[in-house]
Amino acid sequence: MNMIDTVIKPMHPEGRPFLLGAAVLTLILFLAFGAVGWLGVGLTVWCYYFFRDPPRSVPLREGLVVSPADGVVSMIGPAIPPAELGLPAVPLTRVSVFMNVFDCHVNRAPVPGRVIRRAYRPGRFLNASLDKASEDNERMAYAIGMADGRIVVVVQIAGLVARRIVSFADEGRVLAVGERFGLIRFGSRVDVYLPEGVEPLVAVGQTMIAGETVLADMASDEPRRQARRD
Repeated sequence: MNMIDTVIKPMHPEGRPFLLGAAVLTLILFLAFGAVGWLGVGLTVWCYYFFRDPPRSVPLREGLVVSPADGVVSMIGPAIPPAELGLPAVPLTRVSVFMNVFDCHVNRAPVPGRVIRRAYRPGRFLNASLDKASEDNERMAYAIGMADGRIVVVVQIAGLVARRIVSFADEGRVLAVGERFGLIRFGSRVDVYLPEGVEPLVAVGQTMIAGETVLADMASDEPRRQARRD
């Protein structure tokens, strides 16, 4: 990998209209206000950076659950999956990954399987780092059925700045682990509900890389991992 590949990442097609709009605004600012156009340059660069979609090295061992989002683990604890999915109202371990506006916002499937249910629910736009955002905010929930019959739930949650959840995965679509299934504009959270008996191998405050960081191992009986903040 050369230096250019390290710094310049591919951009997701969803970002092209925003990049074009920012570029046009930049041109107008330069023509109308001269040096003020540099503000537009900054906005254009940020648009490109926000919609970056770098390739990832996805671990393929059976039983692994990978992070669906870049960001930081903000919460781990028991919670009932979204009611609109029609699943049993049984608390499961939920791992929440908070994405700020500087994180890559392309979301990736945590496990391989078929989208057996997808459900959208409108809502508010509270700070996505808050616990109540899971209940009150706009969201898109997916139930992914795996080959062994287990179900992993992943939920895209809009945040304080986010105003659009984009989904690429309709019901019935078969996803490979680490495959892109959606994104959220601009700053948000993704929750993963692990099957009963599966413990997370990450800790609150840990930095996650979508499609790469192993969030849990369904083939392991390792207890919940502990960590310290240095």
